Amino acid sequence: MGINVTAQDTNELKNQVIESVENHSDDLTNLSDAIWGFAEIAFTENQSATALADFAELHGFTVTRGVGEIPTAFTAEYSSGDGPIIGIMGEFDALPGLSQETVPFKSPLVESAPGHGCGHNLFGVASLGAAITIKELIESGELQGTIRFYGTPAEEKFFGKLWMIRAGLFDDVDVMMDWHPSAETQANVQSSLALVDFLVEFYGQAAHASADPWNGRSAGDALELYTDGINMYREHIKPTVRIHYHIQDAGKVVNVVPDYSKIWVRVRDTKREGMQEVYERVMAMAEGAAIMANVDHQVSLISGIHEVLPNRTGGATLQANLETLGVIEYTEEEEEYAKAIQRATEKEEVGIDMQINPLKETEKHPMGGSTDVGDVSFVVPTIRLGVTTAPKGTPWHSWAVVATGGMSIGHKGMLYATKALSMTMIDLYKNPQLIEDVKAEFLERKGDYVYEGMVPPGPPPLDFEQ
Repeated sequence: MGINVTAQDTNELKNQVIESVENHSDDLTNLSDAIWGFAEIAFTENQSATALADFAELHGFTVTRGVGEIPTAFTAEYSSGDGPIIGIMGEFDALPGLSQETVPFKSPLVESAPGHGCGHNLFGVASLGAAITIKELIESGELQGTIRFYGTPAEEKFFGKLWMIRAGLFDDVDVMMDWHPSAETQANVQSSLALVDFLVEFYGQAAHASADPWNGRSAGDALELYTDGINMYREHIKPTVRIHYHIQDAGKVVNVVPDYSKIWVRVRDTKREGMQEVYERVMAMAEGAAIMANVDHQVSLISGIHEVLPNRTGGATLQANLETLGVIEYTEEEEEYAKAIQRATEKEEVGIDMQINPLKETEKHPMGGSTDVGDVSFVVPTIRLGVTTAPKGTPWHSWAVVATGGMSIGHKGMLYATKALSMTMIDLYKNPQLIEDVKAEFLERKGDYVYEGMVPPGPPPLDFEQ
């Protein structure tokens, strides 16, 4: 499982992948910019997935498209037949309503169109670039094993990795690599928030809102009672819990008692068990609201995800490679661009965070976002990275991230991530004991917990109303 080599030999291979990334930099940048322009949302990333898969095929990977019953999900693999299987994930979906030009003030390219407000145009390309550099070393005989890139759609909505896990696509992987665009550069050894998404629908009886409202049973009333209940409940939940909702239908006109309403609800907590407790309570509230309004109701699970299982062993190896690479350097123009974004978003004008942050202590209850990488991390040990692609303090999921993701600040972070991921994978291929240590920590953290994905039976919701 791997080849015994000296540190000098490993360093020479790392220098090779750094050079390879530089040689591929124009192609990777152009691919990222193309996906930035496509800006396709969950399960509709047809152009983006095709561009990535075609690029992988061009570089000699065996590509399998439409995996996990998702047309835009795919794997790209290259193997010597012997050695470890290292996986690396790449996302490429955009967010609705964030279309933006590459200018440091809000200026949509197309009003209300999607945009890459989480930097996923950079994410997928950097990961594939890293896979290509490793493929080149396997092809030349300098590494042994398998490199497998996972094109994972719909991370922002629906969580496509859940169906890929259900299809068994991660079962044989030894170690998984992951990164994400950020406002700072660091090996990520923190968890995330577990989450569940569900729909609540209320069904009543329509009637004339003035002539005979007594003949109506209002689904709108039930919806209001339900949101009132959620908002009163907020006082009594733990600080680690988050509850969001989006009213999708509350009736069509003012002079009809609405016979239908629909709301999308999301519950999060730092731990799956805490999220589950709140989820059950909020579902019970839906029944109470229906009883009070004298209507029927239905709760439908969309999907749910686990918190991330950190891996400090892998994180320490990645940290060493970040320190070897050193900081990303920016031009005076890039710093001014960053400060202009900070001005526009009312943040302190400090420019770009250039430092390599030290490996932090793993917090028990970190706050922040959620990701379906969490579920992957309960199936295979996962090493994670964050790299600066936007100014410090930038509001994430906003036009400001789109504005840097399509220009040189984002490009530099993307290529840096490609190098760091490649270098860390070399350590894994060349050091069998490192893989065993990463796996040992994974098993210790997971304990006797038996992973089960939180998805409804049947295929992914490809036809879900976006």
